[in-house]
Amino acid sequence: MKGFVGSLVFLIILVVPVALAGHNYGEALSKSFLFYEAQRSGYLPHNQRVQWRGNSGLNDGKASGIDLVGGYYDAGDNVKFGLPMAFTVTMLSWSILEYGRQMAASGELSHAMDAVKWGTDYLLKAHPEPYVLYGEVGDGNTDHYCWQRPEDMTTSRAAYRIDPNHPGSDLAGETAAAMAAASIVFRRYNPGYANELLNHAHQLFEFADKYRGKYDSSISVAQKYYRSVSGYADELLWGAAWLYKASNNQFYLNYLGRNGDALGGTGWSMTEFGWDVKYAGVQTLVAQFLMSGKAGHNAPVFEKYQQKAENFMCSCLGKGDRNTQRTPGGLIYRQRWNNMQFVTSAAFLATTYSDYLASAGKYLKCSSGSVSPNELLSFAKSQVDYILGDNPRATSYMVGYGNNYPRQVHHRASSIVSFKVNPSFVSCRGGYATWYSRKASDPNLLTGALVGGPDAYDNFADQRDNYEQTEPATYNNAPLIGVLARLHAGHSGYNQLLPVVPDPKPTPKPAPRTKVTPAPRQRVLPVPANAHVTIQQKATSSWALNGKTYYRYSAVVTNKSGKTVKNLKLSIVKLYGPLWGLTKYGNSFIFPAWLNSLPAGKSLEFVYIHTASPAIVSVSSYTLV
Repeated sequence: MKGFVGSLVFLIILVVPVALAGHNYGEALSKSFLFYEAQRSGYLPHNQRVQWRGNSGLNDGKASGIDLVGGYYDAGDNVKFGLPMAFTVTMLSWSILEYGRQMAASGELSHAMDAVKWGTDYLLKAHPEPYVLYGEVGDGNTDHYCWQRPEDMTTSRAAYRIDPNHPGSDLAGETAAAMAAASIVFRRYNPGYANELLNHAHQLFEFADKYRGKYDSSISVAQKYYRSVSGYADELLWGAAWLYKASNNQFYLNYLGRNGDALGGTGWSMTEFGWDVKYAGVQTLVAQFLMSGKAGHNAPVFEKYQQKAENFMCSCLGKGDRNTQRTPGGLIYRQRWNNMQFVTSAAFLATTYSDYLASAGKYLKCSSGSVSPNELLSFAKSQVDYILGDNPRATSYMVGYGNNYPRQVHHRASSIVSFKVNPSFVSCRGGYATWYSRKASDPNLLTGALVGGPDAYDNFADQRDNYEQTEPATYNNAPLIGVLARLHAGHSGYNQLLPVVPDPKPTPKPAPRTKVTPAPRQRVLPVPANAHVTIQQKATSSWALNGKTYYRYSAVVTNKSGKTVKNLKLSIVKLYGPLWGLTKYGNSFIFPAWLNSLPAGKSLEFVYIHTASPAIVSVSSYTLV
């Protein structure tokens, strides 16, 4: 075998001003829907694409005399929790209602609608009587004691419900919102199904409003896992907003007007939005009603809703009176456990509100001044780009996207060999001994799953027992799907205040795509004729902290030769901060631990952060084989 040892200065491409790295949002969108197929419970359909999964939970509800087969497992366990499942359906539906046209253009709308219907089919089963709703199947305590595939599970499948004597306004209100939102999705293509969903939504809202109480007081086994900290007032407003949007019934619009103060819609300025706290979502919807000219005599109250919605947007941008926390790399940070849920939900609200403002010809009003709709959209894009790899670790937090993504996901089904490969029964505790503790990549790739993500300092440990960071959840992806569709297709030129769900089949001639933020022209230095390796280096973000301005630089190393690069050594000088994506070796840097060569045409990325101009990168040596 012949080898070649070379020494040259790498090509440097420096992009100034700051430009965000390009991502394939369409690929990320497509993969997100595969994650929902991996989370399915019940009898899997003939067109199931995630082949390593099988039928599971086929006796759910049987002990209670009801069919509760189907639905979604919420995260990395095998429990079906009703509150986060309903929120997932609501957000999937909202994503379609805002950006269904963009999904159709990329051929993903049918998968999006399938994801919604898998959830609503189950929710319809869970609502057998007007004032009865099943809110959980299985319980976290027994489930978490075991580590088993869904196809093998031997844990309790008890079903838990709410009724007039055991109310749950938050659960019923969220489920009403989910069914109402989904009814709009299916109105054009399956009107009978849409009407059924809307009828159930009306009943559930009446149940929630008439028999008030927190669901986790009635279903106490949920308290440890999905405790309703915010109470039920936000879900009553949330349900009313979606029922107005679905039915155009003035009762629900007036409900929002009459109860805005009493239920907190006009009072709470939030810095989070998720399965528990819905205020920011309600306020954004009501602001849309106002900007669409639908408020009528409720306009003075709706203006107060809108002010709180704008407070949320300003807090995300860091331009409000009370701002969200950011990591040094720029990611919104709320909590250690599954922080990513708050990132995607904030990005979604920012994206939709940006489009509402643009459609109405308005600007966002923050305490620091007016903000253009495009700046709000740019914030959302920055969060998505961080998720997909533009971060200090150069890590994609979506499984299967990019080259460096989590391999040891905290997820029972993906971490245990598929029963189709090895049908041997995996016992309750045996799964922990054999599979949970295994220090190796998951045997089944959980494509599209968005894990919990890094800590407050952008650190992340890809370990199966690190459930705070490596466990995915259905409600992480649901808001992200809408933003991905928006960024992938660009603006389609229609009024976002009048959303339309298009044909789920791909359009033969999609609207021309435009970039959300055009990248500035790159300055390229001449490349030596014999250069086998190039580097593209660019500044991808900057932020101020404690009086200093920090810059994040991304460097992509590409093998331009026709051979494999091995034994690469880089020299990096004038580096004054942390670097991720390479391994320090004496005074040089070499391949990271997960890479020992760079095949022809392939690239690797490393990133660093400091308060200075770009570091000087050169090559010490390498070998071509």
